[in-house]
Amino acid sequence: MKKVSIIILNWNGREMLQTFLPSVIEHSPEELADIIVADNGSTDNSLAFLKENFPSVAIMKFDRNHGFAAGYNLAMKDIATPYSVLLNNDVEVGPKWLEPLLELLDTCADIACVQPKVRSWKNPDYFEYAGAAGGYIDRFGYPFCRGRLFGFVERDCGQYDNLADIVWATGACLFVRTNVYRNEGGLDEYFFAHQEEVDFCWRLRCRGYRIACEPASYVLHKGGATLDVANPRKTFLNFRNNLLMVYKNVPSEDLKYVLFVRFWLDIFAALKFFLEGNWGDAAAVFSARRAFSSVKNDYKTVRKKNLQRAVCSQAPGIFRRSILWEFYVLGKKTFNRLKV
Repeated sequence: MKKVSIIILNWNGREMLQTFLPSVIEHSPEELADIIVADNGSTDNSLAFLKENFPSVAIMKFDRNHGFAAGYNLAMKDIATPYSVLLNNDVEVGPKWLEPLLELLDTCADIACVQPKVRSWKNPDYFEYAGAAGGYIDRFGYPFCRGRLFGFVERDCGQYDNLADIVWATGACLFVRTNVYRNEGGLDEYFFAHQEEVDFCWRLRCRGYRIACEPASYVLHKGGATLDVANPRKTFLNFRNNLLMVYKNVPSEDLKYVLFVRFWLDIFAALKFFLEGNWGDAAAVFSARRAFSSVKNDYKTVRKKNLQRAVCSQAPGIFRRSILWEFYVLGKKTFNRLKV
């Protein structure tokens, strides 16, 4: 049996597949990996293009766009290999990208997920926003990375070339044990897209698993292929999903305080959007908070079950200070200055 299944979720991404899939095929040995495109109900000619140009690639065809989370959950139901890679369709891989990550999973049984170093496809000397050299979370639920704090992205000068335990691994290129993915519930389908991998990894960390970044492997990620950064829909999903993630994972003794602080931080974020003229984003913040409030009661059972499965109340690696304070007030623009 092959060792790993590389699953590329696609929705109307023919151009992305044409640009990025050749590198995956070239650098993923057939004896080691299956390459699968899970199509989320595309209405362009993605499937016809695949069949004509990449006949070696297996296709899973879904009836509609289930979103990132549910799409991968559907795809993972039929995977037989011990390891899986959730790979965005806008990622370029290089020679020997698989081997260091698979070797780490073979060697360390307590590591559930691992990511490579992620650099920008548009500017390869720099890290890419979504993942960089591994993700962390502050006490109020704000994600950040080695190599990227908010919009400040560092040049890759080898400063994060050490194997590191992290809090979350990027969904752009997520290596995961297939049985762990299924046994621990996979991605939260209500999220649809954005921050579902952060929530998944946060759950795993609380359940005793390690998450790692192995910089001996790196990939190039284009980013923003589905929703542009400055998109109110993306703002809505990020704020709503982040609040849900906080509600599901923050321990009971901290939850009331964290949600109180988050209320005011979200108000400030909306005001900042408004003053900058980004009125759609400002409205999206309030819409996200309303959506969170409307579903919060339904998530009480989800939260209870999640906390019952935890072996520690606080995920190892959580940054116990505010990344907003460190970045905007203290002026710490790089990860190495945070003393995580």
